[in-house]
Amino acid sequence: MTKNLILTLILSFLLLSCNAIKPKKVDSRNVPSSGIEKAKKNVAEGRGASVGGLLGNRGGSFEFSSSNPMWRASLEVLDFLPMTTVDYSGGMIISDWYNDDNVKGDESIKISIRFLANEVRSDSLKIIIHKKKCASMQNCKITMLENSKISNELRSTILRTAASLEKQDKKKKK
Repeated sequence: MTKNLILTLILSFLLLSCNAIKPKKVDSRNVPSSGIEKAKKNVAEGRGASVGGLLGNRGGSFEFSSSNPMWRASLEVLDFLPMTTVDYSGGMIISDWYNDDNVKGDESIKISIRFLANEVRSDSLKIIIHKKKCASMQNCKITMLENSKISNELRSTILRTAASLEKQDKKKKK
């Protein structure tokens, strides 16, 4: 019985000393009436979050696809391919299966490009090429071409194009 009484007193003391239970006295003269002013006050006091440009530009730089030379160069080089996924925020371009009419047989390729960095460097891109060869409609074999000639040529073409786009952008800024 005594243990229960002591435990109840301790729990009561702990709960009553908690600020969440005690109502905070608020003077309505010090509380802004408009929602935007309330949001600014909350953010200034560290109790809220800023959304967009509500409170002006507070830093952070966002790079968009139109200003990224690697992204623009990749799209320019691969413009002849049908695309299945083009996701700038995820940093990925995936083409659909493509076969050239000049190539004999039922071979097609699929190109995936992952962007690892925004800088114009060879290690900023990961290029994966899959090759599909079909003996019949139901019988297809898909293989990944590692360090293939296509991959190396594609990488060098994208890097050359990105370098020239970056050079053009620098000239425009001057």
